[in-house]
Amino acid sequence: MPVNTTLATYSDWTYGAAVAIYFFAAVLYLCEAAFARPAKTRELAGAVAAGGTRADGTWTPGRVTKPERSRAERLGRMGVALTVLGALLQAASLVLRGFATERAPWGNMYEYGSLLTLAAVVTWLVLSRTFDVRKLGGFVLVPIVILMFLGGTVLYADAAPVQPALQSYWLVVHVSVISVSSGVLLVPGVASVLYLLKTSGRARFTRLPDADVLDRLAYRSTVFAFPLFTIGIICGAIWAEAAWGRFWGWDPKETVAFVSWVVFAAYLHARATAGWRGRPAAWINSLGFALTVFNLFFINLVTTGMHSYAGVG
Repeated sequence: MPVNTTLATYSDWTYGAAVAIYFFAAVLYLCEAAFARPAKTRELAGAVAAGGTRADGTWTPGRVTKPERSRAERLGRMGVALTVLGALLQAASLVLRGFATERAPWGNMYEYGSLLTLAAVVTWLVLSRTFDVRKLGGFVLVPIVILMFLGGTVLYADAAPVQPALQSYWLVVHVSVISVSSGVLLVPGVASVLYLLKTSGRARFTRLPDADVLDRLAYRSTVFAFPLFTIGIICGAIWAEAAWGRFWGWDPKETVAFVSWVVFAAYLHARATAGWRGRPAAWINSLGFALTVFNLFFINLVTTGMHSYAGVG
């Protein structure tokens, strides 16, 4: 099957542009988190500015006006705009790679990682509209930029047809579901790590959102991603039976995926159990986050197994 090298080149360019844009967006988010004033201070300033003074010199509170957006808030909004632009470019990169190879654009680790990180970015954009956590964008985008940089360098693979074992409709079903769910699970993992920092009692973390907000963000996004992750594992088992004649072979990647599934199931159970809510549950979810990243890179690059075809080449 011939490869359209022109579209493949455009795909690589848009991927690189997305990485650069995410980097600048992360810087803007971090600047907002560092220089933002507390909301109560800004509201009080708006109320004082709206007041007046009587003839006898006493001050009369006036109608409270909406405070002017601070410079930090404007930086955060610029960060959101850049994040949306980066997501569109990254999506275009995947589409171009798909047209260039005439197949689903997640047949190797470079493409798989791109779909995974795109899912994480989209998840973050959706959640940031529900929760007041925009200032955390830097903490989400920094690991995504690192993962994408490694994907575009260490894990990069030229556009080419997939190996015979991957020439199946299960490539579309299993790999897309498992990568999207894994990408979504990166966001609650970051939220749980920040929750642990917030509840550590150290003053330097006072600028983080309330612990309750971080806890709810991690829980709700995990509740959404866990069923998808489960479906992805089941589809992988069905594909394995069709391709290799067995549903489960304790391949290194299969094993770590199963351990991750158990950890996330334990987190959801702990989060719903009174004695395990809070920091114990956050520690469990942070472990699931670490296993997801470990499975993404170490398993594919260091170990040898039936999933080695999805490595660098």
